[in-house]
Amino acid sequence: MQTKSQRGLLPSAPCLPHPDLMEGNPAEFEAIGNRLGFVIAKEQEQRLELSWRGPRFPAYLCLGISLLLLFVTLPIVEAIRLRGFIGPAGSLWYFPVMNLILLGISFYLLSQKRSIVIDGVARKVTLARRSMHRRILLTLDFVDIEKLKLGADQVYSGFAVAGSSAAQSFPVPSLRLIVKGGASVLLDRGGFKRLETLGRGIGERIGRPLEVETPAAR
Repeated sequence: MQTKSQRGLLPSAPCLPHPDLMEGNPAEFEAIGNRLGFVIAKEQEQRLELSWRGPRFPAYLCLGISLLLLFVTLPIVEAIRLRGFIGPAGSLWYFPVMNLILLGISFYLLSQKRSIVIDGVARKVTLARRSMHRRILLTLDFVDIEKLKLGADQVYSGFAVAGSSAAQSFPVPSLRLIVKGGASVLLDRGGFKRLETLGRGIGERIGRPLEVETPAAR
């Protein structure tokens, strides 16, 4: 049997680091705009799948402009191919370049996709963000979720130019998961009523009540 003095000489157990509460970086799923607008892709008792298809209007706008410019770009490209940059069409080389840039922007915007999967069987929340060049995932266990909150984010409107005042911010309703470690994961932004309905559906599946902040309802 050890005495008190002997027990005092025993090395203490090392402090183990706290395991990560999630796999992924929540900052990768933040958004600049004032709304995302997820729609329900698949709804079951134990599973909810949400999807977001990206900024469609600017993507189709860039695509439409680039298609209209083809009527000017194709003759210019053909003239440059035949006569080089010495001919009259050589000074219009920027039209094909501008057309390619617009096409690239439109394809990039159309490739933007986000998805959220609430899996009640595996007890996991999985967020995915896809584009032309990368795919980002964030996985979170139900047990690590502290609460589901419908609050307000301060979103900046406009931009500052020379001689103007700084950009102003305004509150926008947002739906977020709050992790036990203190991190916040953005799920969606948009109208308050839509987010409230969506939040209650998510809360039923993850076993957390929807916490509504008063400023979000104003």
